[in-house]
Amino acid sequence: MTPESLKAQPLLRQWLALVPQTQSLDHGQGHGQGHAQEKIQVQAFSGKVDLGQGISHALRLIVAETLRLAPEQVHMVPASTRYSPDEAVTSGSLSVQHSGAALRCAAAHLREACRQAMALRCGVALTQVWCEQGRFWAQGVATSASYSDLFNTAMGDSAIAPEHVTSAHAQRDLCSPPSHTQRPDVAAKVLGEFEFIQDRVLPGMCHGMVFRPGTLNAQVIESDMQALLAQLQDTNGPFQHDLVCVQRDGLLLGVVTESEHSLLLIAKKIEDGCEKGLYWRCQAEVPNPQDLPAWLKAQALDTRVVADTTPQAHSATALAQRMSAEFHRPYWQHASIGLCCALAHWPQQNPQAHQALALEVWSHSQGIYNLRRDLALAFGLAPDQVQVSHAESAGCYGHNGADDVAFDAAWLARQVPGRPLRVQWTRQAELGHAPLAPAMAVRIDAALSPEGLLLDWSQTVWSQGHGTRPGRGLTPALLGAWQTHNPAPVNLAVNAAMAVGGGSERNAQPPYDIAAVKVVNHRVLNMPFRVSAMRALGAPANVFAAESFMDELAQSVAQDSLAFRLAHLRSSGQERAVAVLQRAAEMAGWSKPRPANAPEGWGQGLAYARYKNTGAYCAVVVALVVAEQVKLQHIWIAADLGHVVDAQGAINQLEGGALQAASWALCEAAQLSPQGIASNDWTRYPILKFSDMPEVTVALMPAAEHASLGAGECSSGPACAAIANAIANAIGVRMRSMPFTPENLLKTIHADPVSPSTLTH
Repeated sequence: MTPESLKAQPLLRQWLALVPQTQSLDHGQGHGQGHAQEKIQVQAFSGKVDLGQGISHALRLIVAETLRLAPEQVHMVPASTRYSPDEAVTSGSLSVQHSGAALRCAAAHLREACRQAMALRCGVALTQVWCEQGRFWAQGVATSASYSDLFNTAMGDSAIAPEHVTSAHAQRDLCSPPSHTQRPDVAAKVLGEFEFIQDRVLPGMCHGMVFRPGTLNAQVIESDMQALLAQLQDTNGPFQHDLVCVQRDGLLLGVVTESEHSLLLIAKKIEDGCEKGLYWRCQAEVPNPQDLPAWLKAQALDTRVVADTTPQAHSATALAQRMSAEFHRPYWQHASIGLCCALAHWPQQNPQAHQALALEVWSHSQGIYNLRRDLALAFGLAPDQVQVSHAESAGCYGHNGADDVAFDAAWLARQVPGRPLRVQWTRQAELGHAPLAPAMAVRIDAALSPEGLLLDWSQTVWSQGHGTRPGRGLTPALLGAWQTHNPAPVNLAVNAAMAVGGGSERNAQPPYDIAAVKVVNHRVLNMPFRVSAMRALGAPANVFAAESFMDELAQSVAQDSLAFRLAHLRSSGQERAVAVLQRAAEMAGWSKPRPANAPEGWGQGLAYARYKNTGAYCAVVVALVVAEQVKLQHIWIAADLGHVVDAQGAINQLEGGALQAASWALCEAAQLSPQGIASNDWTRYPILKFSDMPEVTVALMPAAEHASLGAGECSSGPACAAIANAIANAIGVRMRSMPFTPENLLKTIHADPVSPSTLTH
């Protein structure tokens, strides 16, 4: 089947290009590759961006394998709207499936076209031509030819043929590349030589920062603002010697300086004033942090039935044991250690000339084409007048502030046409203005037969939508565009379609064999604080709830939690689920007695999910100790990702997903106030520290015969649930609300020492 990305961009030249073997490949991206690359033969283009997950390396390996080249001979060109295919947003653990499949087909097309050219040149049948190590050989012919020897312009302009799509998925092209192949960027990053967007310096560059209120609805305190403007523009003041300009528009205040140092001094002054309530009057509705579920349920709701097999199933008998429980998670913040940053440049030309490039932006956005579209909307330009190029930052796992800081840079750069301008958020802005991950409440009701098998399962979710990303609405979804004098309307958060996994309802349907299943999603239609996508969207909360409840159900019928799960994976097609559960349990020694040296408060927990119910299979076992706080000892992960392109990259993603989930489960909860997000520093928003990291062991299941499945998000939900189950195993207390901080543990113990589910017969 033709990959979706190829349907929109079917030409070979949109994906691959041959280059002279001594041509510079820097493309202005500054990745330390501006020198001659003598061995590189092929440039590969992808619309998927590298967020630190190493996807560029995985795609490079796919192209190299299909073209029979060494990986060093393939260069992944950093994504730009100037020349990269439009593949929307790098999200959903779909990059290998989407871009990898397209590049594999493009590479197969190029290889087969060159084989045909070699057959014609040598006057032999196509079956007598083969490619090895990037050279083409013909039976009975002494000399070989390279891709460069055989390539012609007509090949580049040709559409990728359907027969090459089939060829690309032949077993030979799905062979894993050598395991010793290393990512080319890692050494430079470890040694501090890699250029991130924060490091980039363009000729004549100045520095800017945009200041704004902490809430979506606010008013300027004119007396404070005028006093601040007077201080900034005072010709005898401390900032004047380095000040380029001050710009005010609606709720936004922008400052441009020649040096970053002067800008940081101004930022500290303004942020200190904001802490004291100066400059803007904010008054946001604050959900009660002590009872978030009640707030969510009390709002206007958009209710939809996601799944319902109850009419086709037999109703529970009168002897059925019924149980129910509620779980919830708080609002989460991105809390990236690296700060959001962007560069922008308005060339000195007439932006009304429709064909002229009016705006250049460098960004670490997850969706460069989506960002381009909304920047064009915000500034009244045609999309082809805006160019967005991706540059790596410190990592990303959802809709953070990357798109917003790009707007800030573009908005301010208009004040200094002809000069590039750099904007980097401060820590307070990073934590105070980026979108939150929505709080969620989940209720589960289930019935068990006298034999201990699930008869029915109902899962109900309350949550705001999980998406306010740019590029998807009629108006720009950029924070700054909502705060100018003529603001665009605030976009209410929505959920992705179930066809791509859903949003708050993601993984709300249990993966087990249960005849009667009903899933209802209540989307909350109130957004006092901006919310959007965080890694795995609603899956961590839904899997946390479902897999915690599976443990409670197993305990109610006196069954081992692993055996209980396996008993509900009986149908044909569940063999891969069974395999990952058994492998994780085997690694962790699940069936063995409690270790003799285990301290008091030691426990183990297990959880499983198939991401989006269509993606990777993942089981997690956690060992921990509950003392003054929860201390993780070991995390074991078994995952079935289908055909694995880059094993080390996949392992890194599984580890990272589990460790971030551990931080969510143990530490993280946003603090909100009428003035905005109060948890805008590391003291008020702690994350898991390096000293808290457990040992992590990962096993990848052998599944090369299956299609590739993404690794980035599948371990998040099972890790949250496994931690909760391990705590219950350790001290007999069921934690149904994240985070599992010492304070929340004590509160749960004192409120309900045995913490049972609601149980009826």
